[in-house]
Amino acid sequence: MSTLSARKDRIYLTGFMGSGKSTIGPILANTIGYDFVDLDHMLEENEGKTVAEIFRDRGEQYFRQRERELIALLCLRHKTVISLGGGTLSDPESFQMIMASGIVVYLKVSPERLFSRLNRRNDRPMLTDPQGGRLSEAALQERIALLYQAREPFYARADITVLTDEKRVGTTVDVIVRLLSDSLR
Repeated sequence: MSTLSARKDRIYLTGFMGSGKSTIGPILANTIGYDFVDLDHMLEENEGKTVAEIFRDRGEQYFRQRERELIALLCLRHKTVISLGGGTLSDPESFQMIMASGIVVYLKVSPERLFSRLNRRNDRPMLTDPQGGRLSEAALQERIALLYQAREPFYARADITVLTDEKRVGTTVDVIVRLLSDSLR
């Protein structure tokens, strides 16, 4: 793997849905003087549909294909913080492009904290029933646990891991900036 300083032009934020990537990303980008891109929002703009609608209408395979195409474009950008989708790293091609082209920061949150953050959300297609309806609390806890278990090995390969369970957004950004400081020089 290349050195962190050689990949400093792109900072990828990864983690489970609800980990704070879309919230922390623009603040981090502003703090270090980078642009910010949210991969899910970019995909929604390109498709003219929400992530949930893309999943419903075209399926996860199509969604991951479109994600790969956009990541290939983002790999060419300079000085950019990129918020990835929660499952982006589970795609082998996307994983390789991301790891080769930028510094990956994992925003780690416990499954219990994720449940409390996601319990009332119904805009996450991976956390709904086949018809797009809300899962029961027990089913949601189980789904989060299964997805977390499947995705954690990918997240764990990040260059930097920041625990965010009890941290305020500003504190998390400060920790990331401090951990990135040597690489960004």
